[in-house]
Amino acid sequence: MQFDTTAIITGGASGLGEAAARRLIDLGATVAAFDLDEAKGAQLESELGPQFRHHPVDVSRIDQVETAVAAVEADQGPVRIVVNAAAVPAPAKLLSRRGPLPMEVFDKGIKVNLYGPIHVMRSVVQGMAASQPDEDGERGVIINVASGAAFEGQIGQVAYSASKAALVGLTMPLFRELAAHGIRVMTVAPGAFDTPIYDHVAPELKADLAAQSLFPRRMGRPGEFGLLVEEIVRNPMHNGRTIRLDAGMMLGPS
Repeated sequence: MQFDTTAIITGGASGLGEAAARRLIDLGATVAAFDLDEAKGAQLESELGPQFRHHPVDVSRIDQVETAVAAVEADQGPVRIVVNAAAVPAPAKLLSRRGPLPMEVFDKGIKVNLYGPIHVMRSVVQGMAASQPDEDGERGVIINVASGAAFEGQIGQVAYSASKAALVGLTMPLFRELAAHGIRVMTVAPGAFDTPIYDHVAPELKADLAAQSLFPRRMGRPGEFGLLVEEIVRNPMHNGRTIRLDAGMMLGPS
């Protein structure tokens, strides 16, 4: 897959999504970032120039996603790279001192973390499948972002773990379906990365997280996630698999 193309990155104005956007722009792509943080989106547009375009999209809303995808395609042509990085933690226990699991918390986690990627994929694949293939017959690549919590969910991660495990589970059927159209589907399951989500976390907690990695014994750097996105896009042999990116981290119960 060539990099001088159009990419949609959800959550593209911060964290891992921003890291992927920066890496793809460095390689020649134009990025449409679907992100509700308008201030950060505007700041990145100013910093990164015309290759970065912010779209204030709530990925849990299918109408907003369809409208934004149509606008991107009309303005920039077929979308050939998708990185679904938008997510919310939605922390809640099934049973706590405050009572049973609040379903509005669970619903939000599922709608953003699972429905969001589905909304984007179903809106993009028709145009992607109709685009001109490269010499390998490839038309596009979709990268969904799961989590180590898909495998070792911690207490209080009912919604988050369920949504991320679902992304792992849908990788195989989507890869098999979309292979006929020259579209690859991959999933990345990161461990603990030093992104703004940890800005207000106590240093000792961050140190505890880092200690759960085997080597290197530190939190991941966002740019390292960007490097894996580059590798997946560049190398067409990556298809239909989930890659853990976590320095051997095994999450404990809590």
